[in-house]
Amino acid sequence: MTTTQAEAPADFRQRLLDGLAVSIGARGYQDTTVADIVRGAKTSRRTFYEHFASKETCFVALITEANDEMIRTISAAVDSTAPWPTQVRQAVETWLACADAQRAVTRSWIRDIPSLGLVGWDLQRDLMERFVRMVRVLTERAVGIDPADRELTIVLLGGLRELIASTVEDGRQVTDITEPAVRAAIALLGPTA
Repeated sequence: MTTTQAEAPADFRQRLLDGLAVSIGARGYQDTTVADIVRGAKTSRRTFYEHFASKETCFVALITEANDEMIRTISAAVDSTAPWPTQVRQAVETWLACADAQRAVTRSWIRDIPSLGLVGWDLQRDLMERFVRMVRVLTERAVGIDPADRELTIVLLGGLRELIASTVEDGRQVTDITEPAVRAAIALLGPTA
């Protein structure tokens, strides 16, 4: 098998995920069809079903991969040698920039996942746990800060997620909420003494 042949399935899969992301931006997740996805991916329904069982499984893959990429990007952006408030700002600014770069997918992640029922519930819990682990790792690396408390981290992440969604829905830039997001993160996760 040649390198081109070996890479083709991954390429098609990524094209399908990209096709879904474009369609979410144009129509929203609920109004997107498999036909919209394959049209955007410039491939066939057969190829779609070789990679995904349904529009829902494609959506779960898109959101999971976007979430994982966001966590990698945030983690890489934080300088563990910087003062704690600077680290918080780096993490928050990077999160908001990632969310702003994929506004429609971010909004869909927050608003449409609950429509998936049990699959959505499991996905939300998994995505939240991945973010909680990231925050815990970042706070463990920070000098003079106790590792993040799980419950306070969930309060912070849930509140910021909702603030991001309402900001997108209001047609504003996600980066507009940087200052309140940084203040909230420092207040909830910072030194207690």
